[in-house]
Amino acid sequence: MIRLIVCGASGHVGREVVRLAGDDPAFSVAARVNRSGGDGCVADIANVKADADVIIDFSNHECTPALIAYALEKKLPLVIGTTGHTPEELELIAKAAETLPVFKAANTSIGVAVLTSLIKQAAAAFPGAEIEIVETHHNRKLDAPSGTALALADAIASVRPDCRPVFGRHGRSKRESGEIGIHSLRIGNVVGEHEVIIDACSETLILTHKANDRAMFADGALSAAEFIIGRPAGLYGMEQLTAELNK
Repeated sequence: MIRLIVCGASGHVGREVVRLAGDDPAFSVAARVNRSGGDGCVADIANVKADADVIIDFSNHECTPALIAYALEKKLPLVIGTTGHTPEELELIAKAAETLPVFKAANTSIGVAVLTSLIKQAAAAFPGAEIEIVETHHNRKLDAPSGTALALADAIASVRPDCRPVFGRHGRSKRESGEIGIHSLRIGNVVGEHEVIIDACSETLILTHKANDRAMFADGALSAAEFIIGRPAGLYGMEQLTAELNK
């Protein structure tokens, strides 16, 4: 049985991780952490005394220093699904990955991992195409653009080095070559939608992923937890997980 510490356990995805882990005999929740405490949660991960095998984090990027310090002290692998990290926080994560196995994904959905693979294939197939990304989330989301949209732009740039992201078009006179326009919508209770538009003038390809339930993020995070345990130190992501699942 895999013993979990779930950070952000009172958040939307954290609650789903706890629920799914409770329904799966392969997992147990050793501790729940949430900054506000309450509901059986510990407010500070430093105060968690329970033995565990892995940490799953869906908290807030501001919790990163404490999260990393605890993981290093306890020598626990990490699954990080939190987004919005500052450059300093990203450096902490990269440094921890020199000592621990760290799984980091802006989106732990298997479907988004497939979308990422498809857009890399499409962007390479249409080297001169113009590409735009539109992401839509609920009106309570803190970061914009979404971490997933940024990750999709990075995936495109990995096969199209000429491309670079621009955010919105306010005040811009015209589209410049190599731009990946990223546009953020915040409305209602939308779980998450990402649309990638690849326009090659004579034809247009539109790839879309829609999240219907936050359970998909939790399901992916649990798969990541199984995957990361026992791995050598390093930074892992959805590409490695989906490759393992496809074996």
